[in-house]
Amino acid sequence: MIPRLEYVKQARIRLGITQRKLASLTGISTSMINQIESGRCKPSYDTARKIFEALSSLEHTTSMKAGDICSRHLISVQKNETLNTAIHKMRSNFISQIPVFDGSRVVGILSEDALAKSMVEKDEKSIRNMMISFIMEPPPPVVDVSTPAKALVPLVRFSKCVLVGNKGDVIGIITVTDTLKMVEI
Repeated sequence: MIPRLEYVKQARIRLGITQRKLASLTGISTSMINQIESGRCKPSYDTARKIFEALSSLEHTTSMKAGDICSRHLISVQKNETLNTAIHKMRSNFISQIPVFDGSRVVGILSEDALAKSMVEKDEKSIRNMMISFIMEPPPPVVDVSTPAKALVPLVRFSKCVLVGNKGDVIGIITVTDTLKMVEI
């Protein structure tokens, strides 16, 4: 089953290609593409299939991936560091969560929410010197750099952030703010 013909123009514009480029990719004349988009012509099944296959293949190669939108300047802490160290890094870098590592392995995340909760439960002096591992939350999901960015929006909304990996190494982080890069022009 192929999509409705009304989607040809929408998809072409979203992909940023001209009618001429779509015509050259499909072997169909520019005039025919124009007529299909304007509704003046109903193409054969084979012609419509060629158009949608070309658009689909372009969408897979041009759609943004996790590696395209992640912040590659990953600020992190080690689980055996103090909360004072983490708070200083978070404040000086204007971030609301920070990944926690044990060596090179992600073991958790420290968020403003977890810090606020611990401030309510404990006194200020004991919090400063407390180890991060005592209040960190479970680690966020780690996705591959080639994961489609659109698939990450619900995940980021649920987990506050997603880490991006490449060949086993964490190379970046995606927060809700980073997902806005998908709609920037």
